[in-house]
Amino acid sequence: MGTTQLETVPEPKYWHLRTVLSEALETEFSVGEILPNERDLAARFGVARATLRQALEQLELEGRLQRRRGVGTTVAPPRMGVSVGPARHGWPGGPGDAWQALDCTLEVPPASVAETLVTGREEPVHILRRSRVSHGQPVAAELLYVPAASVPDLSGIDLPSGAARARAVLRELQRLELERQENAVELGSARADDARELDRLPGAPVLVVTTRYITRGRTAALSVATYRADTCRLTFGDTGAVEIHHGPERHAS
Repeated sequence: MGTTQLETVPEPKYWHLRTVLSEALETEFSVGEILPNERDLAARFGVARATLRQALEQLELEGRLQRRRGVGTTVAPPRMGVSVGPARHGWPGGPGDAWQALDCTLEVPPASVAETLVTGREEPVHILRRSRVSHGQPVAAELLYVPAASVPDLSGIDLPSGAARARAVLRELQRLELERQENAVELGSARADDARELDRLPGAPVLVVTTRYITRGRTAALSVATYRADTCRLTFGDTGAVEIHHGPERHAS
């Protein structure tokens, strides 16, 4: 990785440095390789460490770099395609669902969730925690919010919490007729719980896919799925399935 003169470049220094670093990642580094520390990189390029951090953060946002606990900054592998479309009709936990149920608790949800579900602000709902793993790597974490009204028969099931209760909630959802589902995607930052689940640092860039499951004109369940932005590339198609694709179509963004 050679030096470059940045002082005369009209664009922001960090952006030009990001371009130089991006080219170096393609020619001089391999996937998983650890980059030199910030002090050495800043000295090599003749920039302040704050400028270097901006460039590194941009490359991490683009999925080119990963910050790993106890390791440092490494070159990220190519992103895996995630297909998100509008037409799939199927409750969570149905056939072909790749998510694994981890836990279920009865708690008061955040105010924004209560508003979407049209429940009282202090009304507890079932909160299911699920995870998704691809090729041995955690790629997504989900919180699925289900109002008690959507699964009224669950009261007779003696399962206070845990994965078994989560699966029971999912089975009860299958009894409802799904009218439609609505997806929304936005860029976000990993919360502490999501970061721990996804083996990321808090504040790392993530892709948040929110899905409303609607029956009889009301939101019967709300999914907030957090995908690793450094490993997932969202694609939009007609199937509506959220799938992790491998093989020939897997490429860097």
